[in-house]
Amino acid sequence: MSFSKKDIAGMLEEYEKDYHTGMDIDAMSGMIYDYTSGYPYLVSWLCKCIDEDISGSTDFPVRKMAWTKSGFLEAEKMLLNDKNTLFESLVNKLTDYPELKNVLYELLFTGKAIPYNPLNKYIETAEMFGFIKNENGSAVISNRIFETVLYNLFISEEYMDSKIYDAGLREKNQFVNGGHLNMRKVLEKFVETFDYLYGDQNESFLEEAGRRYFMLFLKPIINGIGNCYVEPETRNRERMNLVVDYRGEQFVVELRIWHGDAYNKRGEKQISEYLEYYGLKKGYMISFNFNKKKKESGVKEIIVGDKVLIEAVV
Repeated sequence: MSFSKKDIAGMLEEYEKDYHTGMDIDAMSGMIYDYTSGYPYLVSWLCKCIDEDISGSTDFPVRKMAWTKSGFLEAEKMLLNDKNTLFESLVNKLTDYPELKNVLYELLFTGKAIPYNPLNKYIETAEMFGFIKNENGSAVISNRIFETVLYNLFISEEYMDSKIYDAGLREKNQFVNGGHLNMRKVLEKFVETFDYLYGDQNESFLEEAGRRYFMLFLKPIINGIGNCYVEPETRNRERMNLVVDYRGEQFVVELRIWHGDAYNKRGEKQISEYLEYYGLKKGYMISFNFNKKKKESGVKEIIVGDKVLIEAVV
């Protein structure tokens, strides 16, 4: 059972009759649905958190301020830091079914497709608990919240032995100015650090690891204040769009494998369209180019229509 966007809007309308917050019900119900896919526990937790914890806090002293995008993102951050039975159950299922953990890891970081087969024991179990669903014949993670929980889990298991995580941790203070995340500087430092640590590795290793390493580098920089998630429809072996939320600001970073100039131009057009969807004028793109004969690493700024793209080549 799950709620539709219409169901969530109906509940918010009832709430609005009592409290008159002036919230944009269509926008709020859409945001809640986008992050939860209508999973009842998650919908209830987020709404309760906004009403009881976010509203009346220092940054959101009245309900009208809490029932906004900024208030919602603050509630999402609190949810992701909450140790609840639902998230514990998700982690326990990965322990009980290591095969499922392995394929979800591949799906999240490399874009490997997982065929949906209800006769497969770990697929059946994960679906029964609502952690994955069937989407056009592929098993996909049910919602953005679960996906972020898994990313955080996998990254936390790697960070102790990760040199690039350590580099992000050591350098984190230089990326935030006046409470604002300087994403261009993040890309510049990532290119420099990645080339230094892994520039001599073979191509197949780097293609598998590149995007994961950027997330490992980014995690300690935004940890405790911001979150990031991947837009599901862009997750494949060629590209994926990472959306970073930091103090109410959003950054779209496309991560892709380099396949020549023509392919790269298509990528620039695609991210420009994504920026339009998010109402942003500036975006970021990291191209992992492992053809050493044609490699030209660095960061540059390009204009695509009315959008500015900060493009890094690793």
